[in-house]
Amino acid sequence: MLLWFVIAYWVISVGIGLYAATRVHNTRDFAIAGRHLPFYMVTATVFATWFGSETVLGIPATFLKEGLHGIVADPFGASMCLILVGLFFAAPLYRMNLLTIGDFYKKKFGRSVEVLTTIAIVISYLGWVGAQITALGLVFNVVSGGEISKVAGMWIGSGTILIYTYFGGMWAVAITDFIQMIIIVVGMLFIGYEISGEVGGVGTVIEHAAQAGKFEFWPVLDAKEIIGFVAAWITMMFGSIPQQDVFQRVQSARTENIAIWGSVLGGVLYFMFAFVPMFLAYSATLIDPKMVSELVDSDPQMILPRLILRPEVHLFAQVMFFGALLSAIKSCASATLLAPSVTFSENILKPMLGHKLSDRGMLHTMRGVTLAFTVIVTLYAMNSKASIFKMVENAYQITLVMAFVPLVAGLFWKRSNTQGALVAIFCGLSVWLSILIFGSDDPFFPAQFAGVIASAVGMVIGSLLPNVMAKPLPHEPEHAGLHHLAASHTEHVAGHPHHHPTHRSE
Repeated sequence: MLLWFVIAYWVISVGIGLYAATRVHNTRDFAIAGRHLPFYMVTATVFATWFGSETVLGIPATFLKEGLHGIVADPFGASMCLILVGLFFAAPLYRMNLLTIGDFYKKKFGRSVEVLTTIAIVISYLGWVGAQITALGLVFNVVSGGEISKVAGMWIGSGTILIYTYFGGMWAVAITDFIQMIIIVVGMLFIGYEISGEVGGVGTVIEHAAQAGKFEFWPVLDAKEIIGFVAAWITMMFGSIPQQDVFQRVQSARTENIAIWGSVLGGVLYFMFAFVPMFLAYSATLIDPKMVSELVDSDPQMILPRLILRPEVHLFAQVMFFGALLSAIKSCASATLLAPSVTFSENILKPMLGHKLSDRGMLHTMRGVTLAFTVIVTLYAMNSKASIFKMVENAYQITLVMAFVPLVAGLFWKRSNTQGALVAIFCGLSVWLSILIFGSDDPFFPAQFAGVIASAVGMVIGSLLPNVMAKPLPHEPEHAGLHHLAASHTEHVAGHPHHHPTHRSE
């Protein structure tokens, strides 16, 4: 019966996504929903994209083993990322009126930086989407009582999500995200209420967790511990800022204010609701300690599904939980399939294909890349041995060391230039890879922490040294910095009274 409910919900949501496809007429509609999304939909799609399999299955499993100290990256770093994007990055990026985050690097630093950062961004999505596909395989296996294997579940899940993402793009993602956010919130609160009744209330669980030391958050006063703590925090807090899925939600907003506050509110809601699955998982230690002790080291991601599938939990509660879980996975997976496909098409393929490609042809290209990326990431998920939480946490390291510093410097430092960006990328990537390959299993400076510091130093030194790239790149103004870019653009459009600053030509 549970499986049939899951199938029915799956079919309905795919139908809604296909209905949204009727709004897609060009690449702008496919990539950023034509910049038409209202506040409630931007908030919903920000929240639903972040609230994925790692939030429901990965974070609670890590919390049971390590307490709050083990989940610094997510939800603490992840929610802060969204808040920082809203407060500092949304407005300047929205005003630039771009299609992808890669377009920013092209406009600011030229083609070479655009290609390098786009490749890093696309690679980073393998881990994140892989985690969602892995979770889909797990859910189908569980609700079918083992009749559907995990591998078959991965292909079923990724294939059906592909259908509406392929046709509907950002419109389909946004509309389904709004519905899925409602299901996530209602489902999580309902099952939380049910489980709290079994354990004697929320206070009982909190008191027990506090006595077990699960609320110890800050590191001890030891240099290595503090550096490790900071490294874990910034991995997702900074590493996921230069990501296409975050950028798409900013750019899809109807107005600049919606872009700002939709991101901030989405981050706050994500932080609040991320604690509900942790509460459920810890309740399992009071309800069925034997089951938890058996799974906590071998397969901790199964603790919550096993808790909900007990005979004592009635069918409606099970439907609500797995509906919320599937909503979380689907919203995250669809967004993270779309984002790398769009940026790879726009920033890698389109310049290679030249001006021969029409907008309709580009739309077909984006859809084709979405199909190819779905197949690749499903194969990756099938062969990955990492936990869902680790797959997500590790995904952001490459964008942290390669793309974060050029984005910040390009927006907020007038003297940053192409040479500085290239040196930053080279230094960040070299140091990160060197520690990963040649360093110890537990280095004093974690690879991503050393990499982002090297990237920042490289940006400063590269930008301040005499510029060996004095000849301006094609379509790139001689003067670096958005201040000079804006000035030269103002001169160029002088005498055009109807020009609007958010509609820049490339």
